[in-house]
Amino acid sequence: MQAIIISIGDELTLGQSVDTNSAWLSARLAELGVMTKTHLTVPDDQAEIIRAVRQAAELAELVVITGGLGPTRDDLTRQALAEVVSAPLVLDASALARIERFFRERGRVMTESNRQQALVPEGGLLLDNSQGTAPGLRLTVGRAQVFVFPGVPGEMKPMFEQSLAPMIGAQTGRAILTRKINTFGLGEAVVGETLGELMRRERNPLVGTTVAAGIVSVRIRSDFPTSAQAQAELDCAALAVKQKLGTAVFSEGDVSLAEVVGRLLNEQQRTVATAESCTAGVLAAMLTEAPGASAWFLGGWVVYANRLKTETLGVPAELITREGAVSEAVARCMAEEAGQRSKADYVLALTGIAGPEGGSPEKPVGTVWIALGKRAAGGTQVAAERFLLSGNRALVRERAAKTALNMLRLDLLKGS
Repeated sequence: MQAIIISIGDELTLGQSVDTNSAWLSARLAELGVMTKTHLTVPDDQAEIIRAVRQAAELAELVVITGGLGPTRDDLTRQALAEVVSAPLVLDASALARIERFFRERGRVMTESNRQQALVPEGGLLLDNSQGTAPGLRLTVGRAQVFVFPGVPGEMKPMFEQSLAPMIGAQTGRAILTRKINTFGLGEAVVGETLGELMRRERNPLVGTTVAAGIVSVRIRSDFPTSAQAQAELDCAALAVKQKLGTAVFSEGDVSLAEVVGRLLNEQQRTVATAESCTAGVLAAMLTEAPGASAWFLGGWVVYANRLKTETLGVPAELITREGAVSEAVARCMAEEAGQRSKADYVLALTGIAGPEGGSPEKPVGTVWIALGKRAAGGTQVAAERFLLSGNRALVRERAAKTALNMLRLDLLKGS
C-alpha cells in the first residue's frame, strides 16, 4: 500500500507554520508498512484542495489529509470533498450532539458556526475526536481510501491511532509492531557500530537509528504474520539493543530525560536544585516539565551576569576575574554555593559560551562546564566536566541542559 499526505492551510503555504504533521504521519505509516509517495501542501482554497485530492486519489490507495476542519469560513475541506465525490453535505446528528456536549461540559457557549463541523459528505463517515470539536472524515474516492484529520497534532495523532492504524493492520494481514529506545551520551556512529549485526538491513526485526538534539533513538520494526510472533521478536531485539548499549539507554517511547531523572529522584527520595548561567533557565524548565516535579525539584538560580553570580550566589568576584566565568573553578563554586543555600541532595551548575559570539581559541563557542554537586557530610561533593557542544545558540543550550540531566541520571543509577 502507498499513501499521499495532503496538508491544508494558508499558514503552511505562507511559511508561517512548519508542517510537522506530514513528517509524523510518514514515519508512523512507514512503521505500519505503508510507504508515502508524496507530500502535498495546499492553501485554504477550495479549488486547490479539490485538485490535490483528485490527483492524490489517482496515484495512491491511501490519502491522508490534515487541516481545514475548523468552524471558520476558511475551513473548506468538507466542502471540497463533497464536490470531489459529487455528494451533498448532510448533518450528522450524533456528531452534533458530541460537539454540543463538548462545549457544555466545559461551560462554554457553542456558536452557530460550530454546527458545520458535524457536516459530512453523504456516504462518508465521521471519525470521533476525543480531544476537540472537529470530527475527522473517512470516504472513498475512486480506488483510494481518504482519511481526513484536524490539523492540530494533539487531535490528529490519537485519531490516527484509533481509526487508520487498525484499518491498515487489517488490510495488510500482518502484525507490525514498533519500539523506540532512546540513548544519550553516544554519537549515532558509535551507536551503529556498537549494535553491529543487529542493524543489517535484511534483518527482521529491522533496527535503525535517528538523532535529534543529542538524543540517538534506536527504532525497531517487527513485521510478522501474527501479533504474538511480532511481539516476541520485538522484545528479543529490544533486549539485545539494551544489553549492547547499557547505561546509554535512558528510556523508551517519548519519555524524556527529565522524566527519567524525576522518577529516579522520586524513587530515592532525593531533591535537586540548579544554578545556570549560559542555559539561563533551560535546565530548570526541562525539570519542571516532568510530572510531579514539585516533589523533587527545589528551585534554581539564573545568574547570567558575573555580578549576579557574586551577589546572589556568592561566587567570589576575584575567582571569576582570575579563572574566567566559563571555567571549572566557577562551575564548581556555583554548585557548592547552590548546594549550601538550597540544601538539595543534588545540584547541577552550568556555565559556558552558547554563541554565536564570545568564543576564543582557548574557549571556543560551545564550551560548557557542568558541575554535579552531591550533598555529603561537611558540605557538597562536586564533580565537574568540560564539554564542547556543537550547533547554534539554541542547540548548545538545549544540549548542555540534557548533558547535565544525563550526568545526574548516571549518578542516580549508582544508587548511592
